[in-house]
Amino acid sequence: MIIYGIKNCSTVKKALAWLDKHQLVYQFHDFRKMGIDEHTLKKWIDEVGLDHLLNKRGTTWKTIPSDIQQSAAINNDAAIKLMLEKTSVIKRPVLETPKGIILGFEEKKYEQLF
Repeated sequence: MIIYGIKNCSTVKKALAWLDKHQLVYQFHDFRKMGIDEHTLKKWIDEVGLDHLLNKRGTTWKTIPSDIQQSAAINNDAAIKLMLEKTSVIKRPVLETPKGIILGFEEKKYEQLF
């Protein structure tokens, strides 16, 4: 199981704490430090959809020019390019499990999965 995110993100911290509390084994991938690849982003978009993966509520999104926002919101290639350049526009955390992907952290979803 791999959890992707940014170490100082409060939502990622909650997810990591929950996994630790329940003694679940995982690998943490900090995509701000380690980056993310195009193949992984395409896989996530196929599974959860671009609209869910792209974090349009964050401060990074608000600093992006509106023409780039509009293109990224509807075009997978433009969105992938943006997410590769600015990883903080990816909804986090992204938890990859054998049962599928969970975006964000909701304790009920984690409880149901595990």
